Amino acid sequence: MTVDQPTGHIPAGQIQGLAKALLGPVFKFAWRVRTDGLEKVPTTGGAILAPNHTSVLDSFFLPMVVGRPMTYVGKAEYLDDWKTKYMFPALGMIPIDRAGGNASQRALDAAACVLDRGELFGIYPEGTRSRSGKLHKGHTGVARLALRTNCPIVPVGIIGAVDVQPPDAKFPRPFMEVLIRFGDAIDVSRYRDRANDRLVLRQITDELMYSIRDLSGQEYVDTYATKQAATMPAEPARIATPAPSTEPLPAMVERPKMLKTEAATPRSSTSVLKSRPLVDLSF
Repeated sequence: MTVDQPTGHIPAGQIQGLAKALLGPVFKFAWRVRTDGLEKVPTTGGAILAPNHTSVLDSFFLPMVVGRPMTYVGKAEYLDDWKTKYMFPALGMIPIDRAGGNASQRALDAAACVLDRGELFGIYPEGTRSRSGKLHKGHTGVARLALRTNCPIVPVGIIGAVDVQPPDAKFPRPFMEVLIRFGDAIDVSRYRDRANDRLVLRQITDELMYSIRDLSGQEYVDTYATKQAATMPAEPARIATPAPSTEPLPAMVERPKMLKTEAATPRSSTSVLKSRPLVDLSF
């Protein structure tokens, strides 16, 4: 595919198939990657995959497990580093300027083109990695994109990737377990006549974050990750066992408030993985 990128860069996704063929066996040997609910990812047509984000390796693990080509957004700063300048766009990354403005709009326009062609697109609703291990308030860009393209949003919970490569770690730790859980797709078609309504955008976004929270088992905090990343020091993530949710989603007439998980003794990602039935993955 071809997207708006600086001259000289490899078009996004140009070598994704080759990269999967080469890196798949390496990832399978180095880490025990499992999936739960992979059948919920549509096999045809455009769809948005929206995962939590705690590790730089999230952008590698997720494309590796889905059976279809996948494009995703990544911070434009990756293009400033010679190690990722060409590799990330070639693997399917569309660079996005997190400062906002026209650059962000161009990236989202490119994302809409991917979805209009009936392909998969991945985007982190938190906007950046969570350095605390908690799940942060989602930005409404994913809802805008879904309403614009009439594509479903598939929530994704990634567990264990932060233990493989925590924030600021230079190298990943081998021989660890990662679980990627997929939730039921969110159909936004019923809201298309209200695509510019900010309450609708927030409703969809909060519904998405509610689902990601249940999938990942993370504690939810009602602040943007972009703010906490600049003010909070890094600390090891501890993921609690997600409590089954029985309460309905908030009404449209009020600003939805996210429900927090019940108090529980903090548990590591590894202990959560061992407590769940896992499905073997073949890359």
